[in-house]
Amino acid sequence: MSGNQPEISTFQPRPAQKKILEYRDGKMGISAVPGSGKTHTLAALAAQLVATGLQDDDQEVLIVTLVNSAVNNFGSRINDFIQARGLLPNVGYRVRTLHGLAHDIVRERPGLVGLANDFTIVDDRDAREILTGAVDTWVRGHPDFAERYLAPDLEGSKREWVQRAQWPHLVQDMAAAFIRQAKDMELDPDALRFRLGDAADELPLVRMGLDIYTDYQRGLNYRGGVDFSDLIRLALMALRLDEEFLARLRHRWPFILEDEAQDSSELQEKILRQLSGPDGNWVRVGDPNQAIYNTFTTADPRFLRDFLREPDVRPRDLLASGRSQQAIIDLANYLVDWTVQKHPTPSARSAFLQQHIEPTLPGDPQPNPPENRSAVHLFDRQLTPEAELEAVVDSVARWLPENQDKTVAVLVPRNKRGEGVSDALRARDIPYVELLQSTTTTRLAAGALGNVLAALAEPTNSKQLAKVFQVWRRRDKDDKETWARVKALSKRIRKLRDVERFLWPGIKDDPLEGLEIADESDPLSDLSLLAEFRQTMRRWQEASTLPVDQLILTLGQELFDDPANLALAHKLAVVLRAAADAHPNWRLPELTAELTSVARNQRRFIGLSDEDTGFDPEAHKGKVVVATMHKAKGLEWDRVYLTAVNNYTFPSAQSHDSYIAERWYIRDQLNMEAEIMAQLDSLLSDDVLPYSEGQATRDARLDYVRERLRLLYVGITRAKRDLVITWNTGRRQKPLQPAVPFIALHAYWEERK
Repeated sequence: MSGNQPEISTFQPRPAQKKILEYRDGKMGISAVPGSGKTHTLAALAAQLVATGLQDDDQEVLIVTLVNSAVNNFGSRINDFIQARGLLPNVGYRVRTLHGLAHDIVRERPGLVGLANDFTIVDDRDAREILTGAVDTWVRGHPDFAERYLAPDLEGSKREWVQRAQWPHLVQDMAAAFIRQAKDMELDPDALRFRLGDAADELPLVRMGLDIYTDYQRGLNYRGGVDFSDLIRLALMALRLDEEFLARLRHRWPFILEDEAQDSSELQEKILRQLSGPDGNWVRVGDPNQAIYNTFTTADPRFLRDFLREPDVRPRDLLASGRSQQAIIDLANYLVDWTVQKHPTPSARSAFLQQHIEPTLPGDPQPNPPENRSAVHLFDRQLTPEAELEAVVDSVARWLPENQDKTVAVLVPRNKRGEGVSDALRARDIPYVELLQSTTTTRLAAGALGNVLAALAEPTNSKQLAKVFQVWRRRDKDDKETWARVKALSKRIRKLRDVERFLWPGIKDDPLEGLEIADESDPLSDLSLLAEFRQTMRRWQEASTLPVDQLILTLGQELFDDPANLALAHKLAVVLRAAADAHPNWRLPELTAELTSVARNQRRFIGLSDEDTGFDPEAHKGKVVVATMHKAKGLEWDRVYLTAVNNYTFPSAQSHDSYIAERWYIRDQLNMEAEIMAQLDSLLSDDVLPYSEGQATRDARLDYVRERLRLLYVGITRAKRDLVITWNTGRRQKPLQPAVPFIALHAYWEERK
């Protein structure tokens, strides 16, 4: 959400926006730069079409956008425009994500695609559990399969550890990509099995993917549900199967407006083409230079690029942006020009559409901030990750006190790095908010509860009991001397040989046996502390027979006293109760794992962030927003720190680069997700050359290089006034280098000085 948009009553369209608002019918494609007001313009166009373009009362303008938060944002803006025209709000339009639209279509005619009227949608969490079960079954049934791909220099215990702890996760990643792509190609397991035929030996990864896909679909069918990928596939099927149904929907939605079209997938495009028809009214808006989700989804910016070149499409652009000061605009434009003209890897030069951000004209209601070239800093100094973190936090600490009325963000490549930034800010008492998969408060609360649940699930585990002791006394962390005592006692608890005797001693038992607490040098307070802890654990063990939600609430009441953490405990209790209801066979170990995934920032905890309702940086002035670069898309801040711009985060297909998708334990640096997709393509397409191992990995590197260039562009264009870019050497034995585009930007900036 941009904080720099005009009020509806003062909206004065720029010349390019006026051209778009002249739209009446047909196909139009709009390429919009960051901060150009594309969402505002599209909302104004939607309101205009509601007021003047609908012929019947049952018709609506259909707006399709990328994420749920944008649905609310769009609806609010359209309502404002509609009410300014004197019309009723919430009438004459429908805003949906692709999943929401697919649900509307399928829900109207479920029988058409073989579903019952009461079909259910299996959410991401349950779908992941089904997939995990299918993968575990397959891995156990094929214990030797990993040997085909593991690096030959893995030996002994390390090789066993990889097969036990790493290989199943990789298989799950491969299977998830395979299933997602198969469904995007509209292929069910039976159709794939027919195509595979006798080629199973030649395409072993496809055989693996098909086995897991079959088991996964069986799990969905057992629950009488569909996943989100099925929903989209079935929506398209319904449109193709019933021409009368399709005609009715075309009448209902005579205008289709698509936002964030650079992130459109093949199935999304097919659905919208069906709904608009060959001569329909379809407006697509996006920025091909901000397509940053290819790695995680089936999205591809080529769909928008190709659409813009179609002969019956009127191309338009939105190039004027009032977001950033001129120096930041110059830097972003140079990144585009350098990439297109000079990138050392020729295949990477297609990453960008060569369009420039232009500042707004004098008199524009959204003027650019004053130009200040000294507010752009590209630090080429070699820093370790710890030194980079310290330098960024030091800079924030100097800047923030005198800029309490401004916004600031630290953008990181991954959630784990964001945790480190948050911890460093908290240690310096610098206020911050997080746009990560989960917040620090959530992670700490979930971690505390998770450690207690783990101890209750393994009541004889002394190591887990020692962790709980520290959780129980975590308020002592602020006192170094007291915390040292707590850690010393925790170490002794960890060495206990008989936890049951310690917690539940018999009449003749010495409860302190094994703790070595009899030493006269230990103060009496240690004895009373251990006795109190024993009573607490006994009380918690007695409560462990309660339903999991009541258990969490009971623990929360004892562990937390501030309202925020108590509220979190309540929400976590609701989540775990839902998980227990969905999985009747789950016991404390499985429920503990669910909490652990939140505590380790591996899963977004829905309902505890602004993501579903929209995040507004303007609401957090005087605080540091810690966000991943992906989460920052669509947002803006006065000051932005762009961190870890090295050749691992932003590789350039150079010999010294490394890639996150190439696991260290896989031979020949193969990208296994890319290889399984290449085998699938080889099976299905007559135009694709026979599968050649390794080629897909090389192609995936280039795709990733292009996407990361666009991610760097997105990061730069989040800044309005100040921009600081840093890099670090990483933690590998061989130090990382500054990213090639960083080197180019730094050289350009030094010349401009």
